Amino acid sequence: MEVLEEGSGERLGWHDPDEARRWVLENKSRELKDKTMSVKEATSKFVHDGDVIASGGFGHVRVAMALIYEIIRQRKRNLALLGKTAVHDADVLIGSGCVSKVEVAYCFGHELRGLSPASRRAVETGKCKVVAEISNAGFQWRFLAAMMGVPFIPTRVMLGTDTLKRSSAKVVKDSFTGKPICLLPACYPDVAMIHVHRCDVYGNAQIDAILVEDFELARAARRLIITTEEIIDNEKIRAEPWKTVIPFFTVDAVCEVPFGSHPCEMPGLYFSDEEHIAEWLKLSRTDEGVQQYLEKYVYGVDDFKEYLELIGGTKTLNYLKDVEMLKAPMKAPWAKR
Repeated sequence: MEVLEEGSGERLGWHDPDEARRWVLENKSRELKDKTMSVKEATSKFVHDGDVIASGGFGHVRVAMALIYEIIRQRKRNLALLGKTAVHDADVLIGSGCVSKVEVAYCFGHELRGLSPASRRAVETGKCKVVAEISNAGFQWRFLAAMMGVPFIPTRVMLGTDTLKRSSAKVVKDSFTGKPICLLPACYPDVAMIHVHRCDVYGNAQIDAILVEDFELARAARRLIITTEEIIDNEKIRAEPWKTVIPFFTVDAVCEVPFGSHPCEMPGLYFSDEEHIAEWLKLSRTDEGVQQYLEKYVYGVDDFKEYLELIGGTKTLNYLKDVEMLKAPMKAPWAKR
């Protein structure tokens, strides 16, 4: 296969597919067993310094923030972040010093709320390094290749762009057409963190609304921590099997965390906490402000339950539920009234 061009980016999360298959066989059990544990235990057990990590959801929607804050609380270091559609999660992880390098598809902004002062400052000062760039579709297909157990996915995306030049992709001569084709390397995160609407104790998880790339990510990750709004009986899961988008045998830990996406949104359940995100964006304009935020909302509490009390407790959470219910009928037919 003739290589025509090669990107300069670091190839995060790549493994030989045969080695990856052996790892799964040796380390992942298909036993139907109770995997419930606390967020603190799951983070301590499965997230290690130097890991390549990926966060599920999209932008400010359905993000496993309880796990993100616990990673910061446990002061994990030298993590490499796969910044597929990472905004608030990436910002606080980078701003807190947990993440030292990132592969970027979509990072360093809070969408219509503005840019991300903390993580942008970390890159500008060298505390965090952007080691590769990729498109959103490119990231999804890297996970797809890993899920399929193949070393790469052929695609036409990124051809002729500077994104390709800064990626870990290769351009080769297609043996069928003789034309250039882009090869995206498979990506196996050490740890993926996905927040879902409901799950049983074994890890069979259901997600309402768009899956983004979490279907592929769940099957690509070596370790998968699920946080869930609620744990339901396995009988209910089996009664509607078509709703289970993440199967138990991909999952290593199940953590029940109501409102576990706060301050981000959970479709059909609660809206994003715009006041809290605005507070972070204001404080994170300086390193001192970042530390002030972390001391108050992360280091100053023992767990996510205490954090929820600190941000306003039942009053704030009920308000966010009400806002989501008001917009739900216009947003999607499955959303609860």
